[in-house]
Amino acid sequence: FFQAEDGIRDAQESRGLGDVYKRQIMAIEYALLTWVHLISASIWVGGSLFLGVVLAPILRKMSMPIEERLEFMIKVGKKFNKIALPSLIILIGTGLYQSHLVLNKQEILFDTTYGQILVIKILLVIALIITFAVHIRTFNNNTERKIVAKEMTDKQLKKLNKKGMILGEVTVTLSIIILLLAAMLDAGI
Repeated sequence: FFQAEDGIRDAQESRGLGDVYKRQIMAIEYALLTWVHLISASIWVGGSLFLGVVLAPILRKMSMPIEERLEFMIKVGKKFNKIALPSLIILIGTGLYQSHLVLNKQEILFDTTYGQILVIKILLVIALIITFAVHIRTFNNNTERKIVAKEMTDKQLKKLNKKGMILGEVTVTLSIIILLLAAMLDAGI
């Protein structure tokens, strides 16, 4: 095998063929990590878009009582959360892992466009987590029980429905903006 001493490679630029294999393994690792990140993003954003843009408007146009619509959305939301919550956790974990080198260098983080976009993305992810937590807390088992038992007034149901729509819209909007920022970071902007 060619080594720097052969004069074929520059000793400063090459570490032998072992370095090539290490780069290939790192490229495979990065590709798998990105793939897992993208699958998780697809589940999170795709599911959120479906619930907010497809299912909720259909339910609003149906003639069923508001209690039944809310109960149905809570059941669908709980089912979705079984895959959405793990996906969100994976997104956060893989995102932090992929950006750990930038996060450790303040001069990159605050003095470059890339770093500034990353900071904005992180802040929006925090806002997304807070919104998701409020959504889960609002539509918990106790709320579902009260709806089923018809213990909520029409005014309370309408307020709950409105709050759910707002939280859903905020979740979808934040998710789409975060995706845009991720694309910008991937493009090296």
